[in-house]
Amino acid sequence: MQSFGTQNWTAKGGAKFTTQKGHRIWLRAQADALLEFFEPNVLNPAGGFRMLGNSGQALPADPGHAGTERELHDTTRMVHCFAIAKLLGRPSADTYIDQGMDFIWNHHRDPINGGYYWGVRDNGPANPNKLAYGHAFVLLAASSAKAVGHRDADRLLENATEILHSRFWDAKNGTTSEEYTADWQSISDYRGQNSNMHLTEALMAAYEVTLDQTYLDMAQSIAEFFINQHARTLGWRVPEHFDSKWRVDLDHAGDPVFRPKGVTPGHALEWSRLIIQLWNMNKRQHDWMPEAAKNLFLVAVETGWNTEIGGLYYTTDWDKRPDQAVRLWWPCAEGVAAAAVLGTVHSDPEIEDWYRKIWGFIDTNFIDHKDGGWFPELDAELSPTNTIFTGKPDLYHALQACLIPLLPSDGSLIQGLISEAA
Repeated sequence: MQSFGTQNWTAKGGAKFTTQKGHRIWLRAQADALLEFFEPNVLNPAGGFRMLGNSGQALPADPGHAGTERELHDTTRMVHCFAIAKLLGRPSADTYIDQGMDFIWNHHRDPINGGYYWGVRDNGPANPNKLAYGHAFVLLAASSAKAVGHRDADRLLENATEILHSRFWDAKNGTTSEEYTADWQSISDYRGQNSNMHLTEALMAAYEVTLDQTYLDMAQSIAEFFINQHARTLGWRVPEHFDSKWRVDLDHAGDPVFRPKGVTPGHALEWSRLIIQLWNMNKRQHDWMPEAAKNLFLVAVETGWNTEIGGLYYTTDWDKRPDQAVRLWWPCAEGVAAAAVLGTVHSDPEIEDWYRKIWGFIDTNFIDHKDGGWFPELDAELSPTNTIFTGKPDLYHALQACLIPLLPSDGSLIQGLISEAA
């Protein structure tokens, strides 16, 4: 595999960036800046949270609608992020956690059929479908809230777990099914990698706060299926799309944001980090994991990175050519988090070089040093644009990218912060 200046820092005996005091101070400052960008206007007076524009202003509702639509993954991720904020010592964090937890239980939750609506406005469900992707983040929010002692965390965790087992979990294949109507009628035969990947993250978080081995066994099952079985076979590229019999569909082209065709390098980077976390949590008993994580990372950056002007392509085709050439923030965020975690178990200097290279690109192009927050997408000339996203929609990926490098790789970010404070 191609090397990218691997002697630049090692030849001089330089320490890894993640061990350098100055870089660690910079990372914490970036995390604080993100929270300071979101805190003033993200609380929705009608419940839940608001999406923010480029300067941090609350975006208005679409004309003719009862308030803005709050999507389940946005509400739950915000709870997770402000649980992190609480562990960082931010005094107002409980206000955000309380509002998010209330909105999940009293507005996203379907009290008749069970489960959680994907989209909700002030007057009720806007999109009542029940998606595995969103339910994975309900489990994550409940676990994070429990970790910081929220009074309603146990009921949400218990309910989310029951729904996962009764409605989504495919015990035969050790994976989650995908999408249902409000009354639990199957919407399609589609099965997806993305929801399973985020469920893996949530299952590990649930294990940490309960010590229930069932959660960890489920996470292991998902990783075995998607990474050790399928990604390995496909040259460490992660297949995104499957049919109802869990056969890979390399030609599937669905929603260009949530189900794009081809290969999504950012997901391989995300898996690279999660695989190391899972390996550590399982007492390092699965020997295939460290090398798989490294291969996922290196293939993703070397096939997904634009070698002329930088940045990770959103998607490539199966012949390793750019498909959606737009540069989004979250693959780079996952890239630095993965490189930091890999660096705790692999001494390969190429991983350190990628850590520095990707952070350099983020700092130069994605971080808005004028108005705050991160730009979500860049055009072909690396200018900020809003063709896919409106405003600055993300705290979750960016905040974790800033903090994961500061903590050990043997658990979640939340647990790392708890251990650090002990």
